[in-house]
Amino acid sequence: MSEQLKKLRFVRRPLPIFPEHRPLYKIAQILLILQLASWGAKSTLPRLQLLNWALKTDSRQKRLLDCVRQKKLTIAAWGFDPVMAIALRFAEAEKLVATTSTGYQLTETGKKFAREICKEDDNLASEREFLTAIGKSLTEAMVTTVSDKWGEV
Repeated sequence: MSEQLKKLRFVRRPLPIFPEHRPLYKIAQILLILQLASWGAKSTLPRLQLLNWALKTDSRQKRLLDCVRQKKLTIAAWGFDPVMAIALRFAEAEKLVATTSTGYQLTETGKKFAREICKEDDNLASEREFLTAIGKSLTEAMVTTVSDKWGEV
């Protein structure tokens, strides 16, 4: 066996990361949720997680839109995405959001960033369309009514 065949060489290549696992993408979604679909640019964590859960598929978005139109949340449970929690910590560190006694609120810097995202039609277009359709109709009371039943059997 020749000397050249005995050596192994590894070349580090960039790893693909799903867009929804990229912190900046998730931070942008959070800012849009607070800007476009939250009263006073504030939301509780369960409501943020519900909207994040819905943003993942068209069928979930349709289901949540149907609930909002009927003014009754019939989704019994939704997933809590750990990437969302990480993105919230980064957004808070960058002073894009601030914690409140009940959840999270956009800061002035966060509002400016959200407006910049909305300036370009192609930026998160499907997310913006869904969040605009939801508007401020998904209330904290609707989410609390469902989440208060968690744990009951």
